[in-house]
Amino acid sequence: MDQVFAPWRIDWIKRDEGNPDVEDCVFCELPALETDRENLIVARSEHAFVMFNNYPYNPGHAMVIPHTHTGDYTELDGEQLLDHARLKQRTFDALEVGLEPDGFNAGLNLGDGAGGSIDDHLHTHVVPRWEGDTNFMPVISDTTVIVEALEETYERVREAFAEQAGATAPDEDSAVVFEFE
Repeated sequence: MDQVFAPWRIDWIKRDEGNPDVEDCVFCELPALETDRENLIVARSEHAFVMFNNYPYNPGHAMVIPHTHTGDYTELDGEQLLDHARLKQRTFDALEVGLEPDGFNAGLNLGDGAGGSIDDHLHTHVVPRWEGDTNFMPVISDTTVIVEALEETYERVREAFAEQAGATAPDEDSAVVFEFE
């Protein structure tokens, strides 16, 4: 495999195995730490939050995650499902404004056989796509290229979330908050 220079990743690579701030479930514990920017949490609602993926397939690869710890989609009640869906809509809107992609891939990895790395806390992946973003690198050389640092993507998309109707941005280090009716 070839290497692509990405110096911002060194902190992630040099970390101790796992996250020292997390004992059990990263999707349960990181939102409770109230260090949104540091943990790449960009938006919140009553029943869900949006977090950027540490290992993105493309710039802006986000996850919409319910607060409820379950790997079974059928365990979410109607209020949780609606809140999750509304926050997913807001995520598409923010990514559209902040990054101007040509399309999106969105989906869930449910169960051990689905290939996700965290299968006990469901999360919906939202991956912005651009025409031509799949090139010879992953096909020929088993290499992908991420063209923007997570911090820059976070800032652009957070600003797009903050501009949406009904959004509240408490301070620059906190996620944008939505209250759905």
